[in-house]
Formats: sequence, structure tokens, C-alpha cells
Amino acid sequence: MTTKTNAAALIDGKAIASELLDTLAAEIKQLRAAPTLAVILVGEDPASEVYVRNKVRTAERIGMQSLHFRLPASASQADVEAQIAELNQNSDVDGILLQLPLPAGLDADAAIEQIDPAKDVDGLTEVNAGRLVLGKSGLRPCTPYGSVLLAKSALGDDLSGLHVVVVGRSILVGKPAAQLFLAENCTVTVAHSRTRDLAALCRTADILVAAVGRPEMVRGDWVKPGAAVIDVGINRVDTPPGSERPTRLVGDVCFDEARAVAGYITPVPGGVGPMTIACLMRNTVQAARHRRA
Repeated sequence: MTTKTNAAALIDGKAIASELLDTLAAEIKQLRAAPTLAVILVGEDPASEVYVRNKVRTAERIGMQSLHFRLPASASQADVEAQIAELNQNSDVDGILLQLPLPAGLDADAAIEQIDPAKDVDGLTEVNAGRLVLGKSGLRPCTPYGSVLLAKSALGDDLSGLHVVVVGRSILVGKPAAQLFLAENCTVTVAHSRTRDLAALCRTADILVAAVGRPEMVRGDWVKPGAAVIDVGINRVDTPPGSERPTRLVGDVCFDEARAVAGYITPVPGGVGPMTIACLMRNTVQAARHRRA
């Protein structure tokens, strides 16, 4: 769903996510038992607590079961991995989500590798990452998959031949996004901090995906006229003195500038964020179906 303005059409992530959740709710009613999502939260990071609360509420709203496991910030690597092992063995659990980031001193990569790939609803284990690269079926990372769905909502289901520039090469977003757009028959360029003349490269993109974690780095003159801009960034920045709130959320794209040039653009908030949660629910339903087949 897009909302027309005098400039770029806004890609309404909330509305698109809501449609996907409605579809999943209907599918869940057809299953013999509701899928169960287990969420592990280590420590007391305020942002993580908000994310976990939203995920649990969404799961329950569409008819899923949710289990919430909270470990103290003092938990050891062994404590975290023991909790994962327990959930791997629990036949009632279909999906396991380890909320990131973990407290300092814990190895997130090692912990993620302990998750049963069949329950890896974040799509981050080496098995699922390998299946993505090989073009085999598997659980896909939620934010990149949601980004593809948002691009399709704007440009149509057939993205063949379009040039996608992904700014950012993280294992969480940039690299899997590149693989997912390749699977849609796009031509994909992955840009990063060492890319020469990044602005000029971005101007060649039919679909520009910004995932660098730097507030408003992508300027309006980096955008090809009519392009679809998918802004993955969520950054909290200070507001000018005298503002109603001390901080505000912005993306990796300078929204007002890009909106004047692009054909389609995701807002922050309300763009990629809701789709990430909806795709997590999708993965949990998919995991439940595969495990019960």
C-alpha cells in the first residue's frame, strides 16, 4: 500500500504489515495447534525490552503462543546457551528468537549457532544463511525479507532487471538483502564505507536500500529520480532546543530531501520496522508447518 503525495509515494509499512498479519492469523486458524514463539531477552536494554514487548503482543494478537525468557545482564555464555538448548529440545516450541544485542562480554554469533536451524526464526544461523546463498528454501532474515516485500508493494511483484544498490554490508541486513534481491532477478550492487563515489553509485539505483546506521547519511541528490527508497535505519537524534521532545527517530536517509526526488519511499518510523515484526511472525508460522509436516 502506498500513499500518494505531491512528491514520492509513501510506502506504508504499517498497512502492509497489517495485511500480512491478517493473512497469517487466518492461516494459524487452520493449524491443529497454534505456533509457539520463544523469545530470550538478556539484560535490561530499554530498546530491546520495547522490541520484545511488541513482538510478544503481535504474536498473541494473531493467535500464536508466546513464551518469554528473561536472563540477567550477569548471565554467562553458558547460561544463554543452556536456555537455547532447553528450547531446542522443547517440542512445543516452533521458533526461538534471541533478542540482540547481547550484553558486553557475550558472544552473539556463538549463541545464535546453538539455535536449531529449524527454529531459527531470525534466519541468522549458518545453515539458514547458507541456504539463502545457495537459493534453497529456508527461514529468511526478517528485515531484509520485509524490505523486498516493501519494494514489491511499490513496484509490483516482478522486480526482474531492476538495479538495486544496498548501502551496507552487515550480516543482519546488507548481505542477506543482496541475496534476496538477486533471487528476484535484480542486478545488485553492495556498497559500503570503502566504496568510491558512493553518491554517484546510489544515483544509478532503481531500488536504493539504506542500511548503514548513520542518521540521514543518504541525501536527496544521491537518489535517482523516480527510484524506490527503502530506509532500514532507525536512529535517535537530538532535536533543536525548545522542541516538544528532546529526541526524534530518523532513518539513514534524509527523508525530506529524498522524498522530493524519489518515486516511492519508506518513512521512519512506520516503514521497515513493522514489516520486520510481521516477517518474524511469518517465519514462525513457516517453521511450525515444516516441523509438523
